[in-house]
Amino acid sequence: MKAEELIKIEDKYGAHNYHPLDVILTKGEGVWVWDVDGNKYLDFLAAYSSVNQGHCHPRIIDAMKAQAEKLTITSRAFRNDQLAHFCKEVCEFTGMEMLLPMNSGAEAVETAIKTVRKWGYTHKNVPLDQAEIITCAENFHGRTTTIVGFSTEELYKKYFGPYPAGFKSVPFGDAEALEAAITDKTVAFMFEPIQAEAGVLIPPTGYLKKVREICTKHNVLMVADEIQTGLGRTGKRFACDYENAKPDIYILGKAISGGVYPVSAVVTKRDIMSVFTPGEHGSTFAGNPLACAVAREALKILVDEKLIENSYELGNYFMDRLRTIDSKHIKEVRGRGLLIGVELHATAGGARRFCEALMDEGMLCKETHENTIRFAPPLVAKKEDIDWAFEKIEKILTTLD
Repeated sequence: MKAEELIKIEDKYGAHNYHPLDVILTKGEGVWVWDVDGNKYLDFLAAYSSVNQGHCHPRIIDAMKAQAEKLTITSRAFRNDQLAHFCKEVCEFTGMEMLLPMNSGAEAVETAIKTVRKWGYTHKNVPLDQAEIITCAENFHGRTTTIVGFSTEELYKKYFGPYPAGFKSVPFGDAEALEAAITDKTVAFMFEPIQAEAGVLIPPTGYLKKVREICTKHNVLMVADEIQTGLGRTGKRFACDYENAKPDIYILGKAISGGVYPVSAVVTKRDIMSVFTPGEHGSTFAGNPLACAVAREALKILVDEKLIENSYELGNYFMDRLRTIDSKHIKEVRGRGLLIGVELHATAGGARRFCEALMDEGMLCKETHENTIRFAPPLVAKKEDIDWAFEKIEKILTTLD
């Protein structure tokens, strides 16, 4: 069936909660994807950084097949032989002590919220049901009703209230505003070290280190949502590593499974995670053996193939090249590793038309917050892939009126 027919069927029977580019993909390998009409594209979005290890990495697929033939799910009513290894290996990778597995990024964020609230009541003696969590303006932590309730983006939250209480918002990158917002009821500061969905916004140098100092000073948990920025995407294991600002909690997802299966996790210190007792939290699919086997292999690939180092080197190379483009449309190029945003002037007419033009050139990327093009290829990309993409990007940004 051709793309035009599939688009009509999807538009008729599928909810219109996305505005995708009109390409119907059917196959992926490494940094490349193919559509139903046989056209080949360089993927420069990597499923919002889920596919750090590349599409259908053979080691992950083999691990998935092997596990699928043995046992896929037990629920947490019983133990399975993959979960213990998964917990241990992720804790060793992150330098943490305990893990709670979930499925999606939003579920992991919800889990972190429950974790810090109970910690606040049982460890910090905050009065019951009065815990406060500080978040950042322009944040994106997911789509559940709780999460959109503390978003500052009207599109994400309008029509979905009423919203839960217990959240405060401060400007991203403003450590003084954070400290001023803390009260004796504050249990956590939850943030993205780089705001990818907001346009690849990078905080001022020293911000993460100052956040760590403030949280320690006021006995507030520092909770880093590294669902999109972690696991090598920014050229370090975690974006927080750029300032050696280790949080109390990592929220992980996306690339933890290489984009092959929904896996997420909250990873933290023993005294924090130990607040949970049986029956207080859980999920039927979380920690299933298929998920654990896939994620274990995905993590090993990041290390074995030096994808984190590759992200750092290629990211710097790519940004240097992007900054040479002489285009009236470009306002700023910013990023870390292979998470890069090219912000366009408002007069450019929006980033989407540039993404559509790049699609016609055989390259897939996506606009974010109207005026920014986000480039985030799989970390298995090579220098020649970056050079190939650069030629297309330079052509479109300099020839499109």
